[in-house]
Amino acid sequence: MRETLRWGVLGCAGIAVKAVIPAIQSSRLGRVAAIASRDLTKAEETAAAFGIAKAYGSYEALLADPEIDAIYNPLPNHLHVPMTIMALESGKPVLCEKPIALRAEEAVTLLAAQKAAGLPVAEAFMVRHHPQWKTARALVAEGRIGDVRAIQTIFSYFLDDPQNVRNQASIGGGGLLDVGCYAINTARFLFDAEPIRAIALMERDPAFGTDRLTSGLLEFPGGRQLVFTCATQLALTQKVTVLGTSGRIEIPSPFNAPADAATVLVIDDGRDLAGGGREEIAIEPADQYREQADAFAAAVLAGEALSSGLEDAIANMKAIDALIRSAASGRWETP
Repeated sequence: MRETLRWGVLGCAGIAVKAVIPAIQSSRLGRVAAIASRDLTKAEETAAAFGIAKAYGSYEALLADPEIDAIYNPLPNHLHVPMTIMALESGKPVLCEKPIALRAEEAVTLLAAQKAAGLPVAEAFMVRHHPQWKTARALVAEGRIGDVRAIQTIFSYFLDDPQNVRNQASIGGGGLLDVGCYAINTARFLFDAEPIRAIALMERDPAFGTDRLTSGLLEFPGGRQLVFTCATQLALTQKVTVLGTSGRIEIPSPFNAPADAATVLVIDDGRDLAGGGREEIAIEPADQYREQADAFAAAVLAGEALSSGLEDAIANMKAIDALIRSAASGRWETP
């Protein structure tokens, strides 16, 4: 059995260059051995910057390399399913960026391909690997803030570049698929349940056609609720508040936690509005991308179970689909 996973990266996406490749290069169980781009020069420049041995001018060439053990797919959203299926057919497991697909039906075809190949595939929700989220989930499960009834999430940034993939509707751009998916994923994680109905409002950019402002409400069993807003043309901010019958948990840096600095969970028992019941729980620094890479590598190298597989990814897509249908119909929709 190999002790180090040899990764191949499809494309030179910003998330790969800024976060995932550096994380893999510093991980315990893996190294990036090859990178591919349709622009060979770009692949070669990225390879040189990160000490990657091989650079390819096509994705197909990288997938054919027998010395590559697993694939990281950070390509634009519309290429997540087809290129992941191609990787599986090449005999390689895949860590694929979120959202796993453009819609749940498409993700189901990926699940069929994954079962046929018998290889691991995971959606890259790195936040689930950060200890602040594991701690928050444990606090909820043990009843630290009573019966948790509601989660409120905000995730926004400002981006009006028409060339950016997040602003191209035809390839899966827009706020809900880009960042709203985090609100849904983490609520499902904390509630440990699936939503039973959804309703949403969307405001679309008149030029791009993408949703630049989406607010949604998901009802979970027992009357529990997620209320969230995501946006691609509002001020940069993110925050999660978990509300229980005897307190609340606030996660100030829920999605882009720094890799080299401690984070904080705030617990308040609500005794007053001046913070009289406030407590801070310090979370040691953690690179959530590195933790994600090592967890996936352990699944490939040692056969360890993935914390969440494609069934979980499909459940997230079903909730997203329901919100999209609701924004069009103006009614509650069922995932």
